[in-house]
Amino acid sequence: MSKEITIYDIAKETGVSPATVSRALNKHPAVKEKTKKKIYEAADKLGYRSNIFASNLRSKSTHNIGVIVPRLNSPFQSSVLAGMEKVANEAGFNLIISQSLESEDKEKSNAKSMYNSRVDGLLVSLASSTKEIAHFKPFLQKGTPVIFFDRVAEESNMTGVMIDNSKAAYHAVKHLIDQGCKNIVHVLGNPQINVYADRLKGYKYALMDNGIAFEEDNIIISDLNETAGIDISRKILSMNPLPDGLFVSNDSCAASCLIQLKKAGVKIPKDMAVVGFNNDTVSRLIAPNLTTINYPGYEMGEIAMKNLITRLNETGDDVLQNTNTITLKADLIIRDSSLRKKNRNNIHH
Repeated sequence: MSKEITIYDIAKETGVSPATVSRALNKHPAVKEKTKKKIYEAADKLGYRSNIFASNLRSKSTHNIGVIVPRLNSPFQSSVLAGMEKVANEAGFNLIISQSLESEDKEKSNAKSMYNSRVDGLLVSLASSTKEIAHFKPFLQKGTPVIFFDRVAEESNMTGVMIDNSKAAYHAVKHLIDQGCKNIVHVLGNPQINVYADRLKGYKYALMDNGIAFEEDNIIISDLNETAGIDISRKILSMNPLPDGLFVSNDSCAASCLIQLKKAGVKIPKDMAVVGFNNDTVSRLIAPNLTTINYPGYEMGEIAMKNLITRLNETGDDVLQNTNTITLKADLIIRDSSLRKKNRNNIHH
């Protein structure tokens, strides 16, 4: 591979100092036109590429926006990123994407890299192990906007884009109760994360409002991936009496549970009604089709990115700019996996 041409190569070729080459390439008025012409011709002949990064530092903008997600292999996060990419692209920005792999240390190192790369703004969905967010403070001190999405920091002065997780979970559990379920298991991720803590609250409120006692044993904390579905199903099958309702905090895990339970002879929804979360593609492919919460990932990505770009452009008249939390609507989509009573009212608002 041929080596990158530098200003020192051009200086050698033209017999002027590297400083003069640098000034000429930056169109400095102190360099004579004749010298500039000689330097431009030499740069062209040698195949010099200007250092965009260096010129971006001078213009105070890189046109890069950093995005930190917990995992890239999540259908939900892919959908969010597609929404972000569309808006960023139209506005002339590039995305630099990294994943924390649910680790606070990795998230800190990602944030540091983004800071050193001088991104114009940062969009973050927090890792499950993140306990404090001091690693994002340098951005704010420098005036670089930081917006959280989905998994949002609790601090009140931070902007976040999310759904009302408590309300969404309440509707999911209330639907199971309306279908005659009285012994409902809830499978969730790390309850230290706002989304899961709020869904657990919604689950508890729905039970309370319908006169059903909360049982600690009916809570299963899990990684919520496809493999976890096997262990969860084993736990559920060992329960006596067998639960008649199951509410899982994402669709791939819910689908995996549904398959395992069916293999074990559990009739869905007659013996056990199942509800997932996110409205991922798998929810429509599995039989019976999975009742789920429609989580508008693409829209969340678009709104988070629009809000960030509005801040960068400092127009000041966008309604989103003055909002700390932007809450999107999430509907319950009722399908066959939970319909023990066949009243086909397909969307619950």
